[in-house]
Amino acid sequence: MALQCLLVTHDSHLLGHVKTTLNEHGALLDLRQDSASATELASRRHWDGVVIDCDDVPGGTEAITRVRNSHSNKHTVMFAILSGLTSVEEALDLGANFVFSKPLQQTRWTNVLDAAIPMLQREHRRYFRYSADLPVRLHKHDGEILRARMKNVSEGGLAIQPIDPVRLEGVIDVEFYLPSIEPQGFRAKAEVVWSDALVTGLRFLHADKSSGRALQSWLNSLEAQLLLREWSERPITQS
Repeated sequence: MALQCLLVTHDSHLLGHVKTTLNEHGALLDLRQDSASATELASRRHWDGVVIDCDDVPGGTEAITRVRNSHSNKHTVMFAILSGLTSVEEALDLGANFVFSKPLQQTRWTNVLDAAIPMLQREHRRYFRYSADLPVRLHKHDGEILRARMKNVSEGGLAIQPIDPVRLEGVIDVEFYLPSIEPQGFRAKAEVVWSDALVTGLRFLHADKSSGRALQSWLNSLEAQLLLREWSERPITQS
């Protein structure tokens, strides 16, 4: 369940600073040296945190907006690194959460990152997909009810495999029962955001408070189970 972060730079000194501190927090870092490949990558996947070397990477400032406007990274924590061409106010207006100037002051970077880690962890939990296999009912607006199997679930949505071959689109009602001693029903409006030949991705738009609390409680239990498995699989070291 490591944090997933993206760094956009060709500055080896900046890479060293960022990589060292993110590794200390157990984060995995992906590097891109140009803004085009970074924004293309962000259009296909989610990042918990993104660090962009705005002024020294051509198109870096525009990349902040493009990453922020991508479907999966609207709430990603964004760090802008400036060299004097872009003002702090401009970077914030473009969508950055935190702004730094070169040369990067290691103490300030470390202190701000320490404070920002809970934000990255929150974003990670919101998007992390837990594998699950549950029956799901889909209610279309024309009254048709479809059946599906859940493939994975997160706080923000789920992936399903329809039982009957059908192309889903638009907004639908999703209903399933959360496993527990006394199973509780969950119902929400969801939007179809992607689909292939077998699996469809849905993003939750609205759920009542009781459904939201029940889902969060279930996800917390899934997280605890996953962490326990990861801990039990760690090699035993001799002291």
